[in-house]
Amino acid sequence: MQRSKALNTPADWLVRARHNRKLSADETLWDSVDKQEVMSRVSFIKPRKKGEKSRQVQQEIKVLRCTFPVKGKEGIEVTLVQAKEINPPKGKSPLIWRLLSNRRVESEDQACELIDWYRCRWEIEMFFDILKVGCKVEKLQLSSKERIEKALVMAMVIAWRVMYLMRLGRICPDLPAELIFDPLEWKSSYGLLDKKIPKKVPTLNAVLRNLATLGGFLGRKSDGDPGAKSIWIGFQRIQDCVYGIQMARKLKGVF
Repeated sequence: MQRSKALNTPADWLVRARHNRKLSADETLWDSVDKQEVMSRVSFIKPRKKGEKSRQVQQEIKVLRCTFPVKGKEGIEVTLVQAKEINPPKGKSPLIWRLLSNRRVESEDQACELIDWYRCRWEIEMFFDILKVGCKVEKLQLSSKERIEKALVMAMVIAWRVMYLMRLGRICPDLPAELIFDPLEWKSSYGLLDKKIPKKVPTLNAVLRNLATLGGFLGRKSDGDPGAKSIWIGFQRIQDCVYGIQMARKLKGVF
C-alpha cells in the first residue's frame, strides 16, 4: 500500500482484510465498519464445494473510509467494503468479506463493482494454476528476461484457451465443435477413446467431455462439468495425436 501511494497509485488495488487493525487507541477496523449504515444488498449463488451444497447468499454492504496509522510516517487512506451474509443456514457461520481498496466508494454501484472484482478471484487463481501447474512456467530455465517474457506470453495464451474452453462448454454446450476445434482435433478425441467417429460435426460439449475423459475425468453424475485440469491434460494428449498424424502424412512413402 505504501509503495502504491509513493508511485501515485499507478493501478487500483483490492485485497481481502485478514486483521482487525487498530485505527486509534480505542477504535478497531471491524467495530468501525459495523457501526456504518447499510449501503446496499447483494445476492448470488455460492458454488458447491466438497461436503457443502450450493446455496443462495444475501449480503449487506457497509462501507468505511479510514486511515491506517503508520508509525513515523503519514497514514494510508483506504476504503473498507464489508459484505456480510444475512440469515446464514442453521449451523453455518455467516459469509463475510472485508475488502480493502485505494478506491473511494460513494455509491452502491461502486461498492458492488469491488465485490464483483473479488468474486473473480477463483478465475484468477485458476488461470495461474494452469500457468504454474499445467504450463510449468516456474520451471523455465531460460537465460534472459526476453526469452522468459516470450515463453510467458505463449503460456498465457494456452492458459486463456483452456479456461475459455471450459467456460464456453458450460455456457454454450450445443455449439458445433468445428467452431473451436480443428477436424483433426475433435476426430482424435473420439479415436483415442476407441469411439466411433460421427459423420456429422459433434457438439462442443461432447468433444470437451472426450478431452476431459482423456485427462482423467470420470463423468459421474456427481462430478458436474469437467474442470480445467482434466481439459488441459486431455488437450495435451489430443495435440500429441494430431502431431503424430501430421508427421505420418509427411513421412508417407519415405519408409
